[in-house]
Amino acid sequence: MITISIHHRSHLYLDMCPKRAATPFDATTAAEPKPAAPSAHVATELESSASASRTELSSFVAPANKEYTDIPATQRTWRITGSGEPAKVLKLSNDTPVSSKLKKGEVLVRVQAAALNPVGYTLMDLLPGFVLRRIHAAEYDLAGVVVNGNDTAFKTGDEVFGWIPPNQFISNNQGALAEYTRLPAENLAHRPSNVSVTQASGFSVAGLAAYQALTDIGRLKAGQALFINGGSTAVGSFAIMIAKALGARVAVSASSRNEAYVRELGADEFFDYTKSPLHEQLAAANPTPKYDVFLEATGALDPTLFVKSPAYLARRGVFVSVGPQGSGLGNYASFAWNVFLRPSFMGGTNRKWKLLSVKPDSEDSLEFARMVEEGKIRPLVDSVFAFEDTLKAYERLMSKRATGKVVVKVDPAVE
Repeated sequence: MITISIHHRSHLYLDMCPKRAATPFDATTAAEPKPAAPSAHVATELESSASASRTELSSFVAPANKEYTDIPATQRTWRITGSGEPAKVLKLSNDTPVSSKLKKGEVLVRVQAAALNPVGYTLMDLLPGFVLRRIHAAEYDLAGVVVNGNDTAFKTGDEVFGWIPPNQFISNNQGALAEYTRLPAENLAHRPSNVSVTQASGFSVAGLAAYQALTDIGRLKAGQALFINGGSTAVGSFAIMIAKALGARVAVSASSRNEAYVRELGADEFFDYTKSPLHEQLAAANPTPKYDVFLEATGALDPTLFVKSPAYLARRGVFVSVGPQGSGLGNYASFAWNVFLRPSFMGGTNRKWKLLSVKPDSEDSLEFARMVEEGKIRPLVDSVFAFEDTLKAYERLMSKRATGKVVVKVDPAVE
């Protein structure tokens, strides 16, 4: 699938391409407390065969000494029965087959928790029903236990977190809202021991999006300046912590009710976008030096922030977008003209605009996990729902009031 096509048709920040070349990855609820330091005695070894640069880590959850020989033939999943909103098309199935026959490089995971994403309900409404009905379970983000490592870097009993990209969601008919799912090993990382299962389940989609936006596309370095439009979104929140870990200065926008939240995450400067047009506030602030990276984390369809960016984005800076979201062909036509087509002599913007395409990358996942283990990135959990209450979880997510990830516990026993 073509990157520009998927982003402008589905308005997502996820790419459908399964692999890329290796590279050096608003609301009222309070942020969760910083997780406790990891126990020193918990240890595991990451397999060196996946990459020559992998090293031993001391604080990841060790594999349990248990062989899973009791994998059932069927399972409970939340299946998509057609196109539409989750409340109308998502149904709980008690007899979905467990896809235990693995391809080379795949592992089978017993899912313990899944986190919901806007892309989940967007694709439910976007894709045709005949495609959706083939898929065994909805959603992408998960945490769980490997029950068949299939000669990969993971062993039976490894506790992991990871994600299923939309292309694999469609081609393999696998999803995260299931008791078991199969996915490529490169989509997984060992779960750091200083976070719980429910906390880790929300790392991959938003966390990798933030990491790749700043390090792969933005090339953000220590001492540089970053602006995040949508600092209280999941992507924006992770981006704040990642940028601070990289040694950057961070300014963000959010509503006033979320100022304390984003500052607590590490934001150095705050702009209330509800007071006046944000581009006017930024131009008036006359940042010195100007921002090196501008991360559009809200999916805004209005191109104004990019068009006006020479007033606050450095000449060699980059404007990174998670992908415009909205409706109306006229709006998209205006966006395309102002961002891609208008030449500079006709008022076009002399700045780089880049579309974020999140891709599986084991090294990015490993580095993200390392930051979590070191306490530089903390979990962002808004709320946790029982598996049977998945539709209520979607209500929370779609209310646009969640700060952090909305999580569904597939296994009621986990924390």
